[in-house]
Amino acid sequence: MSDLGRVVVLAGGLSHERDVSIRSGRRVADALRGAGVEVQVRDVDAGLLPSLLADRPDAVFPTLHGATGEDGAIQGILALLGVPYVGSSAAACRRTFDKPSAKDAIRAAGLSTPDWVAIPKTTFRDLGTQAVLDAVSAAFPLPLFVKPARGGSSLGAAAVRTREELPAALVACFAYDETALIERQITGREIAVAVVDTGDGPRALPAVEIVADSGVYDYAARYTAGITEFFAPARLTPDEEKAVADVAVRAHTTLGLSCMSRTDLILDADSTPWFLEVAVAPGLTETSSVPLAVGAANLDLGVLYRNLVEAVIAK
Repeated sequence: MSDLGRVVVLAGGLSHERDVSIRSGRRVADALRGAGVEVQVRDVDAGLLPSLLADRPDAVFPTLHGATGEDGAIQGILALLGVPYVGSSAAACRRTFDKPSAKDAIRAAGLSTPDWVAIPKTTFRDLGTQAVLDAVSAAFPLPLFVKPARGGSSLGAAAVRTREELPAALVACFAYDETALIERQITGREIAVAVVDTGDGPRALPAVEIVADSGVYDYAARYTAGITEFFAPARLTPDEEKAVADVAVRAHTTLGLSCMSRTDLILDADSTPWFLEVAVAPGLTETSSVPLAVGAANLDLGVLYRNLVEAVIAK
């Protein structure tokens, strides 16, 4: 066994992404055990905090996705308890999990991100649905992309190719969040870039190119084996590879993130990378892009995860 002691992997929770979290947690636990680390997998429930206080682990590795996993809540509690954990600070998680806030910061840093507007559900009630729809239609050329302002795994997200599709896309979005982010859809190649920091500063892993059979990298495309093709490393020129890596590292540092993140980008026909969003707790399942990037870098998953744990304990 490793001399790290015991690591608790948090998986599950009560967000819409519970199933993905359980799959991520199982994979992380298996990888850590393969690297000689003693691991306990725990769900997030009323027994968690008493358990952590009664038998304090050396570190916690959260694999929680969506609300309570990426919004800074669990990170804040772990910080209060003084338990080292793999991941970003509560403040950085809150800033990044709110996509409009993250895009504000990214644009202020000089990076390209599609034009957008964030509209709460109540705005449609207060100002009139048709009037708001007309304003959006007048301001944004098609195609558009609609997604929850807070959330992940593409739940509630949809491409809008005609004006008639916009109302239904908003209804689907509001099932997952009270605010919709409507942005101009950039045409190009979908790229995911993982950034890791094991104590020597953030570095980008090889980019992963994503080609969904349906043309949209939605929830099914993310987590159903065989319906999405991944290229790891991505089919990029050296200049394109450097450009997407630079954006991912700059996004990671601009938002104050730690340990590990995944930046989603679109690379357009002019080889310009467009920032879409960052996951502070990226999926680590068998169909997720981060493990593919780790493999493309000729790294061992278990060793990388162990190094992340060692870094937060040392810090």
